[in-house]
Amino acid sequence: MTPASARWPLRLALCVGYFLVLLDVTIVNVALPQIGSDLNAGASGLAWVVDAYSVPLAALLLAAGGIGDRLGHRRVVLLGLVGFGTSSVLCALAPAVGMLIAARAVQGVGAALMLPGTLALLVENAADENARSRLVGVWAAIGGAALPAGPLIGGLLVQTAGWRAVFWLSVPVIALALVPVLRLPGSGAGRRRDDPVDWGGAGLLVAGLACLVTAIIQGPDLPWLGVPLGVIAVGLAAWFVSVERRTAHPLLSIPHRTRGALAAACAVAGLMNLCVLGALFLLTQLFQDVHSFDPLTAGLSTLPAMLPLPLLGAPSGRLTARIGVWHTSALGLLVSAIGFAGIACTAGGSNMALLFCLAVWGAGLGILTPAIVTAALRAAPGSPGAASGVSNTSRQTGGALGVAIFAAIAGPADGLGFVSHSLALFLAGSAAFAVAGMLCFAAARRRSWR
Repeated sequence: MTPASARWPLRLALCVGYFLVLLDVTIVNVALPQIGSDLNAGASGLAWVVDAYSVPLAALLLAAGGIGDRLGHRRVVLLGLVGFGTSSVLCALAPAVGMLIAARAVQGVGAALMLPGTLALLVENAADENARSRLVGVWAAIGGAALPAGPLIGGLLVQTAGWRAVFWLSVPVIALALVPVLRLPGSGAGRRRDDPVDWGGAGLLVAGLACLVTAIIQGPDLPWLGVPLGVIAVGLAAWFVSVERRTAHPLLSIPHRTRGALAAACAVAGLMNLCVLGALFLLTQLFQDVHSFDPLTAGLSTLPAMLPLPLLGAPSGRLTARIGVWHTSALGLLVSAIGFAGIACTAGGSNMALLFCLAVWGAGLGILTPAIVTAALRAAPGSPGAASGVSNTSRQTGGALGVAIFAAIAGPADGLGFVSHSLALFLAGSAAFAVAGMLCFAAARRRSWR
């Protein structure tokens, strides 16, 4: 337990670290057109600028939480902060797109090390149970604010100082956050576990996801590479399942009776991020390359979609308590499906109509997000840490795949089919959300899942 005088700087540092992890998922989107022209990066290169961060973040979350449980979360968070800050400098200085992609991958590793430990250290250093509950709520709200802040902050920085400022932003913030974490005595761990980390499972998860994303991004241009990598990804997935079943200490240990409901919640969470981050990847390019918005205006234009996420968290929680997690999730999915369809119909024309449809889409997401996270936690009440870990992994994996899929199908922003392909993808997202909403209504009828 840290002294009371040191708690607030520590809490601020940990919340800022969490905010930066999620901010960097979306802040780069507004900078993509400028990065593309400055570094001569094509559509696949820009997709990798986003996904080189998302892939290691998604694949290492489960292992990072386990490493912190064993070595102490203070050490792991410090390593993540240093890695994140150093790689941010390398991103800002990158002379070519290949160097930028490599630095983004290191940044994703640092983010994965930081994210689980920030919450763990907050909980471990709370004064009492009431303070612990309040801190978890603050931590979650700050994470919700990162998504709308990303395009807005990114647009402001790109317009005033260029795309490299997006990465320089993290450097002084990380430096300040390091100080209170360094002052935390000992390892920063409560009760540490002695069982080993499942390094084999972690390695297979990283390799499988990397192969799958590479196959999707590079497949249209290099089918001779994409097809074999896709096959390898399937093989690695089967190997991962086999390893997890045989090992005494798997990355994820969930009781068999709860796996169906947890799998359903994680599938919906993954689909949500797949469509949201894939759509944001295209929208920021549509705004700048098709509608000729400047970066700041492009960032502001995404706010109607992103602001409802933090604003509707509490109302969604009350609705969930009243009608249940699956009915609330279904409502959120269907509202988002309507908004998605509206975006497809207006993205090439009226700006005001598009902003209204973005707001409808965002309202649905604001209803859906807390409900589906709660559904995952309720599916495994005896293993909340594992349920949270697999839910976060599913969301980040969905986001990485969404950018890859949407980028591969839409093609380059200056291509002839970019607008029509983007609109078709928005319609496909609407259909996927509608189907998922119907399945959530069906899930609500299963008594064992309530």
